[in-house]
Amino acid sequence: MKALVLIGGFGTRLRPVTYSVPKQLIPIAGKPMLYHVLDELPPGVDEAVLATGYKADEIGRYVTEHPPKIPVRMVAEVEPLGTGGGMRNAGGDMSDPFLLLNSDVIAGFDSAALLARQAERGGVGTMTLVEVEDPSPYGVAELDGDDRILRFVEKPRREEAPSRWINAGLSIWKREVLGRIPDRVPVSWEQEVVPTLLPGRVYAYRATGFWEDAGTPERLLRAQRYLFEAGRGGRRAIPGGTTGKGPVAVDPSASVDGATFGGSVTISAHVVVGAGAYLEDSVILDRANIEPGASVLHSIVGPRARVRAGHRVSHEVLGEAAEA
Repeated sequence: MKALVLIGGFGTRLRPVTYSVPKQLIPIAGKPMLYHVLDELPPGVDEAVLATGYKADEIGRYVTEHPPKIPVRMVAEVEPLGTGGGMRNAGGDMSDPFLLLNSDVIAGFDSAALLARQAERGGVGTMTLVEVEDPSPYGVAELDGDDRILRFVEKPRREEAPSRWINAGLSIWKREVLGRIPDRVPVSWEQEVVPTLLPGRVYAYRATGFWEDAGTPERLLRAQRYLFEAGRGGRRAIPGGTTGKGPVAVDPSASVDGATFGGSVTISAHVVVGAGAYLEDSVILDRANIEPGASVLHSIVGPRARVRAGHRVSHEVLGEAAEA
């Protein structure tokens, strides 16, 4: 079995850091978001095909230098093709069936149960759905009593949503669905293709547990907290020479002597954190400099950015080489 992972989009909600770093390579709980997504794949998946667009070269370079546990192959778009067009572009030799994943969803799903539901119910596909309090920002499913999906409503007004069950970004499909997507044309999978598949029977797998679309700073940091709490992060104890509490993930090349941690922090390669600095609920990217006495709270600090001595950064996103 193969998995098709959608890595399109420009990461606009995480700018300015995504001007230089693709969203999928932002580290949370000690490793890039993409690698946590690959960890969700069930046993028996032999290859992940990455349908890439924005900053494809950087993603390709990273996965070559840091091979994931599962073999991956990249297929890049020459021009933006949308989610559907990207699937068609990368899906030439998909298995039958194949898994489809969004690259910015961090979850605690039982993906093997999704495969079992597809085998049990048949049809052209099965989509994982999660129940949320406010479904209005998402694609919302209308279901019958047998959990067959009757229609999807994209971003409805809250009071007009047919349910609170939304597309969770993990599904399984028969290979034939790729033939429904026009070749080399920008197409939205969710809005233009999925509705045409519903007559062929598409079922829901209602998942419980943690789920987060980590496409905004607040959601990304919430996903990091979940990963740490679930034991899916890197080093959890604070390093020697520091004070405070974990969990934290600190790259061995970083210098953090004298720092204090408030928990849920990722420190990337060659970061320098000065004595007396305080960090909590944040992500610090490569070669950033947190000077002595500075504080970083609920924030993302981009590569080579600098937080000046004694300065406080809270609920911010700093781009590459920015100063605060």
